[in-house]
Formats: sequence, structure tokens, C-alpha cells
Amino acid sequence: MNIYAELFFTFMKIGVFTFGGGYAMIPLIDRECSEKREWITSDELSEVTVVAESTPGPIAINCATFIGIKKAGFLGAALATLGVILPSFVIILLISGFMENLLNNTVFANAFKAIRIAVSLLILRAGIKMLKGCLKKSQKKTASAIIALIFFAAVTLLNIFGVNFSSIYLILISGTVGFFVFGLFGGKRV
Repeated sequence: MNIYAELFFTFMKIGVFTFGGGYAMIPLIDRECSEKREWITSDELSEVTVVAESTPGPIAINCATFIGIKKAGFLGAALATLGVILPSFVIILLISGFMENLLNNTVFANAFKAIRIAVSLLILRAGIKMLKGCLKKSQKKTASAIIALIFFAAVTLLNIFGVNFSSIYLILISGTVGFFVFGLFGGKRV
């Protein structure tokens, strides 16, 4: 199979078998593109994920576009992007007329509840893998781990207690804390 077809069908498979958006797709992108096909390393995927989150557009589309352009230029990017969005588009198009009736059906409503739990676990898995990669690369592992744990606990507690606190503020606060912690310790290992 040529690279164009492989990019399209790989990302179409990722799009078909992943529910819950871009973050839930990261583990599958990692397995398909890093482990199986070696198009990108896990470290590169972590970096792409950070950049994709910082740029406009859904994270899965940005990742597909980056990997496609890296492997096969503009056409590869276009096909990978089309592959990842086509399944969602077709599925939403097909069920949009029946969605209200489906959600009133207890079997489908319960299935969607179970899917939400599975998606949460997929996102958690992706986050843990990225955290491990960041800590492995960090020279200041202890400080990095403490900052990560504090902000993980903060986000968890805010969600448990239903406090509406913008993630943007948490990112800004954690960046500021990291700047001061690593700036204060300079080249010393923490």
C-alpha cells in the first residue's frame, strides 16, 4: 500500500474507533503511528500534542495534519486530515436525525454513559504517558513531579466539588510556578 493510502486509512481507523474527541485519540495515534508504523516517536507525539493544543482547531486534526505532512507532504497532510474527520462526519450525519430518540432509549443512553467512562480513562492514560515522558526528559524530576501532582490534585478537587474555575488560569498559574521554581534553582538539580 502506498503512503497516501496508508495515511488515509490509518487515520480513518483512528477516527472510527475513537469516541470522545482528540484527547481520547492520542493513545490510538501513539499506537498506530509511533509503535506500529514508526512514523513519529512517542516524544515527538508529545511535542506535537502540545503544539496542536496551542494552535486553533481540534487536537486530533492538528496531529493528523502534522504526521501527514511529515510523511508525505501536503497531499499526505490532506489525506490524513480527511481520514480522521470523515468517520465522525458520516456518523454524525447518519444519527443526527435520530439523536433525540436514541438518547431517550435506555439501552443507548446507558451505552453513552459507559462510553464517557471509557473516554475519561483513555484521556487519563494519555496524560499519564505524557507525564512520564516529560519527567523522563526533565533534569529536575522531583520539582516537575511535585508541580504536576499539585495541579492534578487541584483540577480533580475542583471538578469533584463542581467549582467552575477556568483551565486557562490553572495553566497560567502552573507556568508561573514552574518559572519561579526552576528559575530560583537555576542549574541545580531539584
